[in-house]
Amino acid sequence: MGLKLALIQMNIAFGEPKINYRTVEKRVTEAVKEKVDVIVLPELWTTGYDLSRLAEIADPGAKEAIHFLSTLAKKHRTNIVAGSVAKQTEKGTTNTMLMFNRDGKLVKEYSKAHLFRLMNEEKYLVQGEEDGLFELEGEPCAGVICYDIRFPDWIRTHMVGTGQQPKVLYVVAEWPKKRIDHWRALLISRAIENQCYVIACNRVGSDPNNEFGGHSMVIGPWGEVISEAQEEETILYKEIDMKAVDIVREEIPVFEDRRPAMYRV
Repeated sequence: MGLKLALIQMNIAFGEPKINYRTVEKRVTEAVKEKVDVIVLPELWTTGYDLSRLAEIADPGAKEAIHFLSTLAKKHRTNIVAGSVAKQTEKGTTNTMLMFNRDGKLVKEYSKAHLFRLMNEEKYLVQGEEDGLFELEGEPCAGVICYDIRFPDWIRTHMVGTGQQPKVLYVVAEWPKKRIDHWRALLISRAIENQCYVIACNRVGSDPNNEFGGHSMVIGPWGEVISEAQEEETILYKEIDMKAVDIVREEIPVFEDRRPAMYRV
């Protein structure tokens, strides 16, 4: 099955949700002209890392973002892996990833499990407690956020913990430019070890404290970089074939050859 992707690598207006909503609507309208199946947005696209003001600008229950994205998905008949937004909850603010199908239905919410201390996330955000498993176009998928990719145990839990063995791992991020080599190496590693596509959408631009590196990527189940953006705003388009995952997993049966009884963490 072929799946055409559009990764929206965008700059994010610091602490300005209204501006960012307009940008996303414009970019999605542009992307659907290419008849894409899945649109992917970056992490915290509504607010950026304006963490100290999240109490003011976070979206209560993510209701505004959900309505906005559901309407876009339904209008354009496309799936949207809608990056993540600052969601205000009773327990605090979460960094929450949203996934919508072509009917505009919210099929999954995933809140970032690992908070990044170097950017003070733990001071302003509440960590998630649930997995990022979902289904799009009849295929099992998983979604994680930025720092999560430094935890291979967490990714592998998604791949073997439920018996679903997702074929696509979606990663949304605001990954700093100065560690972009880590971004590339970690994403390629996650693709190789889990024999799946990795679809990774990063932002570009800067905020008062950070410069972000772009390099959104589509990586195949052999770990080959199929397509990669650079450091400018762009929409990265690529079509992938799900059968490639089955071929790789049959050729090197990593999941069948695991010996979990021996593994100690």
